[in-house]
Amino acid sequence: MRILQVILAPRLSGAEVLAKGVAIGHQRAGHSVSIASLMPEHDDFRHISAELRAHGVSCVFPAKSPTKLGRLLFLHRAIRAFKPDIIFAHATIPALYVRALPTRVPIVWVMHSGANDFANAALMRAERLLSSRAKAVIGVSQKNIDEYVKEIGLHPSMIVVPNGVDVSRFADDAAPGLPVAHRQIVQVGRYIPEKNQLQTVDAFAHVARADRDARLLLCGVVENLDYHAAVVERVAQLGLKDRVSIQGPQQNVAQILRASTVFAMPSSFEAHSIGFLEALASGIPVVGNAIASFAFAGGFPGVQLLDTSDTAAYGRALLDALSQPRATRPLQGLTLQSTADRYLAIARDVLGLRVGLG
Repeated sequence: MRILQVILAPRLSGAEVLAKGVAIGHQRAGHSVSIASLMPEHDDFRHISAELRAHGVSCVFPAKSPTKLGRLLFLHRAIRAFKPDIIFAHATIPALYVRALPTRVPIVWVMHSGANDFANAALMRAERLLSSRAKAVIGVSQKNIDEYVKEIGLHPSMIVVPNGVDVSRFADDAAPGLPVAHRQIVQVGRYIPEKNQLQTVDAFAHVARADRDARLLLCGVVENLDYHAAVVERVAQLGLKDRVSIQGPQQNVAQILRASTVFAMPSSFEAHSIGFLEALASGIPVVGNAIASFAFAGGFPGVQLLDTSDTAAYGRALLDALSQPRATRPLQGLTLQSTADRYLAIARDVLGLRVGLG
């Protein structure tokens, strides 16, 4: 089977990281896989594209940001060159562009967004126009499906396929953690208001007063420059510059989690967060916001879910987590292998195949 995955931009973000893992899994299973994007590659993704190519996955990324028409032409050329049997389009914008092309290749749209993209009237109109061009719609959570039905209507084929995590990266014999001199709380995620790094900084101020050894590490793609600046300013206002490290995207998340003591996840909303799954797989104590997409982990050992907008309560939970041990958690059905297998099953169903083609 020839499988083309289409992403918005090659960057360290959930949809793109999942596409990378699934692509390598499918390539290892004997299929031919390519990843194409609408936007140029970010510097933080170059090690991932190198890994993709090392596994035989071709990467087709524009050298510079194309116009809207340029995106269509670039995708059209990528499809003609690769000649896929099926296309998986990850996230709303890539799915709209690929379905606007006059291609007969079956398209599966994967909805990753934790927000309701159809609150945007233009996106809603475009989706209603192009909905029938998708042979199947995958939601990484039931929330995705529910919002689609509410805003767009029923689609003939709608499936929930949770994101999966490569648990082998967190095995005992995996790469060791980075040396850290202090007990470290870490939050990994894009710098946008919905990720609530400001809540974590405010809560850490309570932790810092009670535990002189505690430190906070924030890292992720700087997507919202103003919000990132606000985080830097709040750290300075609270006199925590020597206790808080504010970093950009990191390539070695598994090692960071291994070296850290607590993982913080105060997001206002998520679809099915890769970062949250990675933290669960690592065994690190987790303190997260009590949102629907995290509820499945509420009973797991070492996981606290609460209203993180309550700064005092959030701070107490982080402080308590600093003294908790690591834990083994059940992640059946949430592994990268299970996700890749589900995608293949959907591809075979769409193509009417009883067995996969090499």
